[in-house]
Amino acid sequence: MFAAAAAALWGLTSAVPGVRQQRRGADPCEGGLYTGHVLDPDFVADCLYAPEAILFDEILLVDREASLIVASMPTHDRLPLTALQRVHPEKHPQHVAAGLMVHVSGMLGFAHAYFVLDLRHAEGWTGLGTNIQNARFGRLASIGPPLRVECRGTRVRRMPEGLYVKYAFRFEQEGAVVYESQQGALWRRVESRV
Repeated sequence: MFAAAAAALWGLTSAVPGVRQQRRGADPCEGGLYTGHVLDPDFVADCLYAPEAILFDEILLVDREASLIVASMPTHDRLPLTALQRVHPEKHPQHVAAGLMVHVSGMLGFAHAYFVLDLRHAEGWTGLGTNIQNARFGRLASIGPPLRVECRGTRVRRMPEGLYVKYAFRFEQEGAVVYESQQGALWRRVESRV
């Protein structure tokens, strides 16, 4: 319903362009529920950041009706900021830096806009985070097991300058919550003068 409402507000298409199925023969439009997606080259090309900054490596689920996107993020010692930690096995074990969690939430918000709301940067759409509420780090995200990162659009509001979207984020590692928050973003269509 969320995706349909957004599409109706902006006259957007209801298909999910740019999503590539791993399962052969699956209908990508069946029921608005998608599983097993890898990062699509069109999505990567449209992203506001270089591919190295996206940080999640696979889209596990896009459910347009539930306004939900779930991805997998590898955790390794070469991650930005994480690679620069001064590590002590007891006092400061190496972990996924908290600042990366906030950055990944922005990347997931972009993926949500792309796959759920059909907003394309190439068509002038750009998003800016406006606020972070109730951010909570449940425990350190350790190096090794991947993170399951989830973004759910909880509200969309049409405004004269674009769309305001409220998001709920939940990041888990081996079933334990490592980060959760509510955040907002303003999506605007900007006409380029260059």
